[in-house]
Amino acid sequence: MIADQIVSCLEQVGDRCKDPTALVYERLFSANPEMKPLFIMDGNDAVKGQMLFQVLDGIIDFVGDRRYAETLFLSELINHDIIGVPPRVFSTFFRTIMETFRDIMGADWTAEFDQAWAQLLSDLDEMIREKAEVA
Repeated sequence: MIADQIVSCLEQVGDRCKDPTALVYERLFSANPEMKPLFIMDGNDAVKGQMLFQVLDGIIDFVGDRRYAETLFLSELINHDIIGVPPRVFSTFFRTIMETFRDIMGADWTAEFDQAWAQLLSDLDEMIREKAEVA
């Protein structure tokens, strides 16, 4: 089941890396350097850390009960667009997280994790595309 694999992956990443925030955003800024100035006031990474926490919490809900994840991600898509984050960059953040976590896991990254994340990313892309058209 996708939820079990995603949660297991998140737990194992947490066991290996106390706080992956810097690694996730380093990868994001490497691929999208135009996004770094948006965080000029976040000197201690508190904003980045909170954002990553919200996304991970939303992912857990998205692969689980889906009580709020769709609303969270759509509202954040709109909020981020307002502050200058294009929807294409917003959507790539989920893949950035997966790629960072795959690097953290190294040889312990499994085919099951890969399949679960591929399904999650596909489902998120589809949901964002559908919801964004309605908004």
